[in-house]
Parts: sequence; C-alpha cells; structure tokens
Amino acid sequence: MPSVTSLEGSSVPVKKSILDLFTDVRSRTVNICSGLQTEDYVVQPVSDVSPPKWHLAHTTWFFETFILKEALDGYREFDTDFGFLFNSYYETVGERVIRSNRGNITRPGVDRIMAYRAHVDENMAKLMDIDSFSDEMRMRTELGLNHEMQHQELLYTDIKYILGHNPLFPPLHESVNVDQVELAKEKGTVKIPEGIYKIGFDGDGFHFDNERNPHRVFLESFEIDKLPVTAGEYLEFMESGGYGDFRFWHADAWDWVNANGVDSPLYFHKVDGKWKRYTLAGLKDVKLDEALVHVSYYEAAAFANWKGRRLPTEFEWEVASDQIRWGFCWEWTNSAYLPYPGFKTADGALGEYNGKFMVNQMVLRGASPATYSNHSRHTYRNFFHPHLQWQFSGFRLANNI
Repeated sequence: MPSVTSLEGSSVPVKKSILDLFTDVRSRTVNICSGLQTEDYVVQPVSDVSPPKWHLAHTTWFFETFILKEALDGYREFDTDFGFLFNSYYETVGERVIRSNRGNITRPGVDRIMAYRAHVDENMAKLMDIDSFSDEMRMRTELGLNHEMQHQELLYTDIKYILGHNPLFPPLHESVNVDQVELAKEKGTVKIPEGIYKIGFDGDGFHFDNERNPHRVFLESFEIDKLPVTAGEYLEFMESGGYGDFRFWHADAWDWVNANGVDSPLYFHKVDGKWKRYTLAGLKDVKLDEALVHVSYYEAAAFANWKGRRLPTEFEWEVASDQIRWGFCWEWTNSAYLPYPGFKTADGALGEYNGKFMVNQMVLRGASPATYSNHSRHTYRNFFHPHLQWQFSGFRLANNI
C-alpha cells in the first residue's frame, strides 16, 4: 500500500479523538438508514443510484481493504467475496461488480451487511488502541472517514431517488429537513475587484488531493449574488417557457431536454394546478423562498442565460466565499473539473480517488444541509456530470462589472 502523499496534515491530532470521530461517523451512516424497510435497501432504479445496502458495505470494505488487512496482525477477513461485491472503481484492487448491477446483489442480506460493519468497527477500534497505530494508518483512517461522509450524502440522495420514484411518495422520516431550506430575505450582490488571488487549500487540516497546490489566478472584476437562486425565482423561468426555448440552452443540454422530456427540476410535480416537490419528509408544497435543489448544470446555465447573467467560475466562488452565504446546496460553477497546476496522483489504489475523474465533469462548490458538519470548506471541489439532477445541487449567479 502506498503512502498517501496527497493528504497533508490532520484535523484529528490524537488517537482518542479519531476513535470518537470514527464512532460518530459510522453510527450516523446507520442512522440515516433507520427509516428504511428491508426492501428499500436493495433497490437500484438507475445506474447512478446505488442501493443503500451497497453503501453500507462499500464504506466498510474501504476500512477493511486499505487499513485492517495491512495494519492489524491476525486480522480475519469477514468474507472473501466482499471485495468483488463492494469494490467501487479501484482497478488496482481487482475485479468488481459493475455499477449498474449493484441492485442485483440481493444476497448477502441486510443483516449480514450489518454484521460486517460490526466486525470491521470492532477491529478498527482495536487497531486504534494499540501503540503501533501509525501516522500513516491514522491518515488513511481519516481519509476513510471523509470517504464515508461523502457516502452519507450519497445515501440521502440515493434514498430520496428510490422513495421519490415510489408512486406513494413515502417519507424517509417525517422530521427530515435536509432538503427543505428556506433562505434569508437578504438579497443583493457582492462586488469583487480585479486582481491576483490565491486558490486552493493551504493549511494543516484534512483535504483531498484535488484541492492541493495553492496557486494564483487573475480575475477580472465581478459581482456575485449573496444567496443562491430560490425555487420561486426558478418557477418564473419555468412559467415563462424557459424549458421550451432553445435560445437559452447549450446544444448538448437542448438534446438532453428533448430526449428526456425534462420540464422541471427533479422531484417537482404539479398537483391540482399547484407545484409540489418530493422531499425526504414526503410531498410538500414548493416554498418560493426555499433554496432550489436538484437541477443539473444544464438547467443552471439555461436559467443564467435567461436572466442575462452567468454562473461564477469555481475560482470566483472561492474568492467570494467569505462574503457570501453558502451551505444551502451544492452550487454549480462554470468550471470544468480539471487538475490544479502540479497535481499528482498517489501511487497505487488510493491514487484512483480523484484524478482519473478529471474529464467531462463540472465543479460544484459549497455544501448542502445533508453534508456532514466537518466535511465542508471553501476549497472543497465536488464534481458531477452536467446532466445529473439527483444531488442536492443548485446555483447562484454572477456577472462581470
């Protein structure tokens, strides 16, 4: 196993605190699923959505594969088939079930997956309690925890897709509010003068390799909205015929709209002449002041064109981040997902974490209410293909001045 040279520093300085964080993160994953029925754990409506049971097992496989099997003397692998079943995309590790077939893994059952989690958790606690728990293993553990935080948000989005395509629109929990966030009444823009600005992570805390290598960029003067676009603002675009006017759409986007019959954000439904949207707490009225979520980059760019404005670049977003309010949704930017100057992938399997995805995707910045509390920072670079809607994705507008 290579050294994780792409990760520097740590926000978890001692063994005791990383064990506490490990317990908290692992418990939260299970709690997210607590409102599911057994049948919900296996469903995979589309290839982009993984069954909840798969997430529970894959995040566990990560700790077993990259830490326990190497670092804990006498460790007993829980099931030799699990590497094939629950590897995601790590070519270095070996063969795996292709993503679109994850819903076919009806066995092992949920009980056995929970037993797997308990087995790995017990052995991770044992490893973190011995003197030979090295800095390298601590760094890998923290990477594994941040990896699981990512999958917690994916659990919310995938569960929402599963339940949101059930004809009865059942709630996960009546009290879940990660996808119903009303914005403050504050409006307006922030003006940023032209200049040379430093971009990228520069510090001692945890970060992913795609944030590294601080570098300078020159930005022309611009202004950016203090808040992301609301559902009410987007409804104006919809009701003005925005989905039917090719002038606002990129060519690929227009093809996507017509091929898929898209005429609204994901989970929007018109019921008795009134717009409602599915949330994890069930079907609710669309509130005009709530943050818009579940739109693609294609839709974000079309709305910006309709308004005569544009999306900010990821560099503009980062420079303005301490003067705007964010965390209501992941925000599409107008930047392609590309490596920073000097970016290098680590050797071996962990080098596959980010670098090989730097093509055909767009960067999102910020965080959403479904994001783990310790898993957001102004340099974080999320990324998805431009047609995807199922993430808690929205946007804000900018323009040159």
